[in-house]
This record gives sequence, C-alpha cells and structure tokens, in this order.
Amino acid sequence: MGIVERRQRQKEQLRREILTAARTMFADEGFEAVTMRKLAARIEYSPTAIYLHFKDKHAVLEAVCEETFGLLAERLGKLAAKGLPPVEFLREGLRIYVQFGLQHPSDYTLTFSMRSGKDEADPEGFAASAGFRAFDYLRQALRGCIEAGDLPDLDVDVAAQSLWAAMHGIVSLLIAHGGLFPFVSRKKLVEHTLDTMIAGLQSTAR
Repeated sequence: MGIVERRQRQKEQLRREILTAARTMFADEGFEAVTMRKLAARIEYSPTAIYLHFKDKHAVLEAVCEETFGLLAERLGKLAAKGLPPVEFLREGLRIYVQFGLQHPSDYTLTFSMRSGKDEADPEGFAASAGFRAFDYLRQALRGCIEAGDLPDLDVDVAAQSLWAAMHGIVSLLIAHGGLFPFVSRKKLVEHTLDTMIAGLQSTAR
C-alpha cells in the first residue's frame, strides 16, 4: 500500500470513528449536550482533527442521518430488484420501513428528532441525499400501482407523504410508548393501517 492509499485509509477510519462515537453520544446525551470538544475527547483525538472532516456538529449529525437513510435505501433497493407486483412492492416497502425503524430505534429517533441547524428546507440538498432515495422508492411504488391500474391517477407526492406520515406515526409511537400503552400486536397494527391507507387511495380520484 502506497503513502497516498495509507493516508486515505486512515482518513476514512477516523471519519468512521467520529460518526460511530457521535451516534452513541447523540443518543445517550442529546444533541445539544454534545460538543466537538467532547466528541474529540471520546475518540482521543484533538478537536482540530475532527474539524478537518466536519465543520460543526450539525454536519456530523447530517452525516449520521445520511448513513441511517442509506441503510434503509439499500434494503428498499434490494426489494425493488425482486420485481414484485406493484401493490405488493408498495406494501412490503412500507413494512420494511416500519421494521427498520423498530430495529434501529435510537438511530430512527435521532434522525427524525434532532435539528440539522437549517431553518429552511433545502430541496436541492434533499434531492441528492439517501433520504430522498429511500423516499423515492415509495413514489416509484405508487407510480407502478397507478400504471398497473391498482390505484387511480392520484397525486403521487401527496399520496407518498400521507403513507409515510402514517408509517412514521406508528414507528414513533411504538418507540416512544411501546411499553406504556396496550397496543395490539405490531403486525396487526401495521397491516390494518396499510389496508386502511391503500383502500383509501383506491377510492380516491383526483
């Protein structure tokens, strides 16, 4: 391995250490309590070393969230490659979303509850993100259902955001109150919500 390759490998390793430590610290201490200096102390590097990778802790948070969405997008990509019938692709994709959130409760909560430091939406930035890739699988599934005649010619963006909001609500409630409220079985709750939402879309005309 040459000097350039070795330095690149060390750089990537340090970045991985920073994100791994940040993920844990954000979840355990809360975003506001974590500082770049604390993060540096956690991995036993100088703060300067971290600033070479991230301009501030908001950038660190965005990188952590990008990784989380990347894992979800990867799962949805594998599902898309199976070539399922449109409605089944839609249902299974939403199931995977719920499963992913419940399997990674800390990462899920971190991703959706921490502020990125931006006061306004960034459409161009979102379009290049793993979050967009994950969300776009839902839009693709809806388009497939419309083309197959399983759904009427509805507004894909409105339908996708409505479905996502419903699934996000289930995941958030089960993570936050799973042991405090007598929920029915998760499978029944998810399937009933899917049935209700899809039936509602099927009866909707623009």
